[in-house]
Amino acid sequence: MQALFIGQTYIDVTFLTDRLPTGDEKTIAHDYAVSFGGNAVTAAFCCARLGIAPDLLCSYADDWLGRMFMDMAAKYSIPIHARKVRESSLSFIMPNNGKRAIVRCRDDDYLHPFPNLNIREARALHVDGHQPDAALHYAKAFREAGRLTSLDGGAVRSNTEELLEFIDVAIVSDRMCEQMKLSHSGMLDHLREKGCKIGGITLGERGLVWYDETGQRREMPSLAIPKEKVIDTNGAGDVFHGAYVFSYLQNPDASWESHFQFSRAASAHKIQRLGNEAGLPTLDDVKAMLADASETV
Repeated sequence: MQALFIGQTYIDVTFLTDRLPTGDEKTIAHDYAVSFGGNAVTAAFCCARLGIAPDLLCSYADDWLGRMFMDMAAKYSIPIHARKVRESSLSFIMPNNGKRAIVRCRDDDYLHPFPNLNIREARALHVDGHQPDAALHYAKAFREAGRLTSLDGGAVRSNTEELLEFIDVAIVSDRMCEQMKLSHSGMLDHLREKGCKIGGITLGERGLVWYDETGQRREMPSLAIPKEKVIDTNGAGDVFHGAYVFSYLQNPDASWESHFQFSRAASAHKIQRLGNEAGLPTLDDVKAMLADASETV
């Protein structure tokens, strides 16, 4: 085990259509994709696609969607530590002009406790706040062992405040700032006070605001992608997380600015493809983005 990711499994159905029908209507989508989904789950697939397959502790139901997910994980050689639920979770995603509307159907009523895993060789942990008991347990264990802990703070969860005390790299969303009624500066200050060595807020097309190893506030603009090439922004943040964990595992002595530049390029690749799997970048894809794309002004 090189790294452990913990999250909630979804099967994502992403479709492109001009409008949603109402009443007794039908419409035809222009295109669609079916793939794995979930924040830490998609991040794990991204890390694997780039070249390092992490172990994944995630929800699993013994139904046809669950078996489909296991086939997807096997394709990327991701070891799955399944935590049983009754039904697989689904997301229906409609991208629209750089945004996306989502309907989620989630079963997070876990039937068993989380498994006790051997993390002796693992160098990094990435959690998204789902499975809060497992996330907190392993964050404490990794912190005690002196290994990197990372959080995708997409939203406030039941134990976010306690979890943050054991997180080294906390990258949160604008939505989480709104939920906690904090400005961007206020959120960065809050992450510092919690002891996070690196903290940041993803702002979509506006890039990333963050503080570095010295505590200095920084801004990283997004890469300039022509509007007509932006197809599906869903999963871009998850790819960002998976890519910086990969970058850290590949070169732990590099600066976090370089890790985030790498992950920014990975996200820019993702938004030009429909669905999570099609948007997973290879190392060559990231290198091409780094070489060819410029920052937004």
